[in-house]
Amino acid sequence: MRKMTHDLQVSVMRLARRLRAERGDHGLTLSQLSVLATLHRHGAMTSGELAAHERVQPPSMTRTVANLVADGLLERKDNPEDRRQVLLRLTKAGTELLASDRARREAWLTCRMSEITADERQTLARAAVILDRLAGS
Repeated sequence: MRKMTHDLQVSVMRLARRLRAERGDHGLTLSQLSVLATLHRHGAMTSGELAAHERVQPPSMTRTVANLVADGLLERKDNPEDRRQVLLRLTKAGTELLASDRARREAWLTCRMSEITADERQTLARAAVILDRLAGS
């Protein structure tokens, strides 16, 4: 079991590193991209909610958000339910950057997956469900 655990860890890290290498030259950090992806997936939220979701301290999220707002990728909007709060949401530029980043990585992975057998692709599809479950625990 220990060898399998090690081999899986190395393989996942190598694939993640390879997918990161396929990112465009947009100058964003992985933390900044993660914030964009979280807001895309879950919709507008407060900075505190975003910090909790990303598992970072609020001051770190404040700096990340400030940079993304300055870059025109996020915008602040008053919360219609509570005027004391500000909601963060993606701008059109943020949505487009995230889409192009994902498309580049998906194209690379699609190309690579076309080089393996149908049985191997089915195995990876089953493994993806398991890996997602492991990552969520």
